[in-house]
Amino acid sequence: MTRLLLIDDEQRFARALAISLRPHGYEVDVATTGEEGLALAASTHPDVVVLDLGLPGLDGLEVLEGLRAWTRVPVVVLSARHSEPSKVEALDAGADDYVTKPFGMEELLARLRAAQRRGAGGAPEEGVVETKHFSLDLSAKRAMVDGEVVRLTPKEWQVVTMLVRNPGKLVAQRQLLQEVWGPQYETETDYLRVFLASIRRKLEPVSGRPRYFITEPGMGYRFEP
Repeated sequence: MTRLLLIDDEQRFARALAISLRPHGYEVDVATTGEEGLALAASTHPDVVVLDLGLPGLDGLEVLEGLRAWTRVPVVVLSARHSEPSKVEALDAGADDYVTKPFGMEELLARLRAAQRRGAGGAPEEGVVETKHFSLDLSAKRAMVDGEVVRLTPKEWQVVTMLVRNPGKLVAQRQLLQEVWGPQYETETDYLRVFLASIRRKLEPVSGRPRYFITEPGMGYRFEP
C-alpha cells in the first residue's frame, strides 16, 4: 500500500476521495487543516501528499513551504483555483503537479503515479554542508569544527538540518517549532532561543556575533553559508 496524506478542509469531499483512492492501493490519512496536515506528515512520513490550497489557518502554500523545509515527498495540489498565477505560485513553491477541481479520477491517479516516479518518497535529502569554520554531514549526523567532532543533540540536528537545507531563506519560528517539537509547541519561542544559543556556541566562530545562524527578530532564523 502507498501511504497518501490528503489535506483538504472539505470533509465530505475528503472522505469520498479517500474511499475512492483505497481500492487503487492507497492507504489514506486525512487532515482538514494545514496545521494538522504538517503534524501528520511529520508523524506518518507519507509517500505522496494531495494538498488543497484554500485551507483554514495555515493556507496550502504555507503548508507546502513547511513540507519543503524537510522533505522531498511528492506533492500534488488539488484545487478549485484555475488561474495561471495560482498554478505558477504553487509549482514555484515546490508542488510536483497541479490538478484543478472538478477532475477525473483516472487523471488524478495518473498524476499521482507520475509524481511518485519523479519523487524520492518521503526521504529527506542528505549531503555535506561545508563552510569556512565547520562542516556538517547530514547523513552521518556528524559535525566537525577545526578537524574535531562536535556533538549536537538530536533536537539540535533537527533545527540545524531545517536551516541548512534552506540557505539564505527565512525559516519561521512557528515552522521550526511545529516540525521539530510538534504543533502544540508553536508558541514556545524560548525553546528556539535556547537551542540556537547552544548551536552557536558549538559551531559559530564567535557565538555572540553569529556569522551563519542569523536571527530575524520576531520572525525566525536564516542560515547564511
